[in-house]
Amino acid sequence: MSIVTIIGAGVMGSALCWPLADNNHTVRLVGTPLDDDIIRSLNETRLHPKHQRELPPFVQPYFVDDLPGALEGADLVVSGVSSFGVHWFASQAGRHFTSGTPVISVTKGLFDQPDGRLLTVPQAEDAWLPDGLKGKIPLHAIGGPCIAQELAARRHTGVVFCGQDARLLNWIAGLFRTEYYHVQTSTDPIGVETCAALKNAYAMGINLVVGEHEAKGPDGLANHFNPQAAFFAQSLVEMRKLVEWMGGDGNLVYQLPGAGDLYVTVFAGRTARLGRLLGKGYSFAEARLEMAGETLEAVEIINSAARAVTVLEKAGKANWQDYPLLRHMANLLQGIPSEIPWSRIG
Repeated sequence: MSIVTIIGAGVMGSALCWPLADNNHTVRLVGTPLDDDIIRSLNETRLHPKHQRELPPFVQPYFVDDLPGALEGADLVVSGVSSFGVHWFASQAGRHFTSGTPVISVTKGLFDQPDGRLLTVPQAEDAWLPDGLKGKIPLHAIGGPCIAQELAARRHTGVVFCGQDARLLNWIAGLFRTEYYHVQTSTDPIGVETCAALKNAYAMGINLVVGEHEAKGPDGLANHFNPQAAFFAQSLVEMRKLVEWMGGDGNLVYQLPGAGDLYVTVFAGRTARLGRLLGKGYSFAEARLEMAGETLEAVEIINSAARAVTVLEKAGKANWQDYPLLRHMANLLQGIPSEIPWSRIG
């Protein structure tokens, strides 16, 4: 059996405790500086306050100050932080990493650079690791449709683990695979991770038309599935262009990391709610106030992708006309009046 240290005790990081514990691994769940209340609850009752479930056996909670001890002897490190915590994870927690010990991240995000490039989470982690560890930590990531509460309930879940070393990747996947957690592998981390991030952005976009319908009110007969379907299709078109521009396999957009993850994200969560509020006519400032205290990763992903396309268009390497839905979403977040570009959808 192996020792796995998970850094980040939020809903997704902690959900990964279940398949690992079911495989009899020793799991050390470490809170970030924002997770003290969660770790305190786990130490007192073993009840995770967000999952409303007791942690499974073999899971040991740790406060962030105990991180060095939690990493001692670890065979694998898991990043369960949000995209806003990636820099802290790599630069601060990373000071305690051991060269050669693999890391796998469940974080979703893209980070734009001044030259228009977009970095995936593993690329950003490597850039932000302490100098002595850059290029010396095997970095991997998880993509695909997975609602954390469903994983903790042991619902059947299909995901994709990605990384460059197929042999090491298969070993990591084997630590997690159970009769309900079904892990595929891919040696295209750019493609998988770009899909994983963009689905958050476009799930917000699809929910714009849901919110618009809710604002108008039902008429007793017609729903809002036609506009959702049109936006879903347009999302896949734009995602594929961005994935291929990044250097990933565009076919992943139609598989678990893309369409699969987009499908599940449309129906629930913070991203969906934000899209519905904007569709109802809320400004982004009003929606942000309504959702105070909630982490909105989709906002940064949309803004990062939009900034990248703007830089690339100026360099003659991209055309905003190819991304009407992305532009519409970016305009809404920036407070720029914008009508849904129906004439360019499809």
